[in-house]
Formats: sequence, C-alpha cells, structure tokens
Amino acid sequence: MTGQDLHQWLLDKWGRSYALQVRQTKGKMYVQVMWKYREQASFPMDEAEYFAHLDAVANYLNAWDAIAQVKAYLDATRERPRLGKAVSIPLDLGDRASEWLLDGI
Repeated sequence: MTGQDLHQWLLDKWGRSYALQVRQTKGKMYVQVMWKYREQASFPMDEAEYFAHLDAVANYLNAWDAIAQVKAYLDATRERPRLGKAVSIPLDLGDRASEWLLDGI
C-alpha cells in the first residue's frame, strides 16, 4: 500500500483529499481522517507534502499490518469528517502493540 492508495480510498469514500493523522490515545492507536482537505484554499500542505505525509502513514500501516483494518472500517462507516470532528479508525496492533506505543506521536 502507498500514499496514493490511501488517497484513492479517501476520494472513493468522500470525494475529497482529507488529511490523515496517526494518534495514540490512552494506550491505543488510531488513524484519524481530519476535516481539512487538500482542495481547500487554507489547506496547510502543498501537493508534494500531502503525498509524502500519506506515504508516511501508509508505511506505518504496512509495518503494523493494519491495512485491512483501515479499509474495512472505511468501507463500513457512515461517519464523515466535519469541522471539529475527525473520523477515528481504531487499530488493533495485537501482541506487538506495546512496541509501537510512543510518547508524542
């Protein structure tokens, strides 16, 4: 999986190039689909930065073997990002979860 694949999933689901974040909250990992999207004039990243960021997120998902989890969640959810409310996708990292739980992600 690549950042381009993630981008296509976002476009297929919501028709916009939403920003993604990886978050750790209360010892659990999440991928969050933020409410800002690249087509907005105020979006803080240019195209190269956006795709580099998506590639970084995709690299984490590949390392965590969490691609299927994210795809299944996106296919099933009826939520959509809106101002002040991200779509949080919980990740089950299994027995290796403690290896990835870091301060300040």
